[in-house]
Amino acid sequence: MRSYSPDLTPPWKKPTPAPEVPAEPDLVVEEVTTGFCGAVIRCEKTAEGPTVTLEDRFGKHRVFPLVARGFLLEGRPVTLVRPRPGGGAGASAPARTASGSVAVPGARARVARAGRIYVEGRHDAELVEKVWGDDLRIEGVVVEYLGGVDDLPAVVAEFGPAPDARLGVLVDHLVPGSKESRIAAAAAGADVLVVGHPYIDVWEAVKPSSVSIPAWPKVPRGEDWKTGVCAALGWPPNTGAAWQHILSRVHSYRDLEPALLGRVEELIDFVTAGGES
Repeated sequence: MRSYSPDLTPPWKKPTPAPEVPAEPDLVVEEVTTGFCGAVIRCEKTAEGPTVTLEDRFGKHRVFPLVARGFLLEGRPVTLVRPRPGGGAGASAPARTASGSVAVPGARARVARAGRIYVEGRHDAELVEKVWGDDLRIEGVVVEYLGGVDDLPAVVAEFGPAPDARLGVLVDHLVPGSKESRIAAAAAGADVLVVGHPYIDVWEAVKPSSVSIPAWPKVPRGEDWKTGVCAALGWPPNTGAAWQHILSRVHSYRDLEPALLGRVEELIDFVTAGGES
């Protein structure tokens, strides 16, 4: 008499086993039930079972249980497992750019698009280049800087934005009722996106912990902010040298405040949606 398996599911309908991947630090995955995407921060053993903590590019942390087929790696289901002590064989995490994007080894810089991103000053441009430079070259986006936000209307008029040549602008200290907000509102248009962060200067967009300070000092109104910061922190009164020190402590998006991260990503998306070069 022939015996039958209690599982009558046809073989072609049975789910294929998901490969096991060690949850190594910086591995970027997506949790299947919530869609939360982030880099692995740590794995822990709890009373309810092993968990993994993910951090998204805005610095938000979420904890998830390590369950079979619970995550997507490059769009494919995987089962995350705790890394072996001291490392070991297993799928390696894809290389990442400083912005958290998947690196493309050997990729050549794309021919520059007609669209551009403008930032307020040299420090802003250097910070954007350090964190998003690889992404910008692949997308063919050039970043230039203004002499100041007062020049924005003239820059927009000279640039001549169009659907295939969009202009994105990042403004410091863009808060309601400020001079910057009025200029930004006047310059914005269908092919011009002006966004900003709330910080007085882009220095403040670097997390204090990354610069090994408890917080950015409060500088009295009317006093030059950068000079006041240097004085309050006991740094030499050389703002150029101070900035190079700050910039040297920025290694990836994790060293920046979410309020800046989101705005730069928004500008890149806006400009690259404006057609080919």
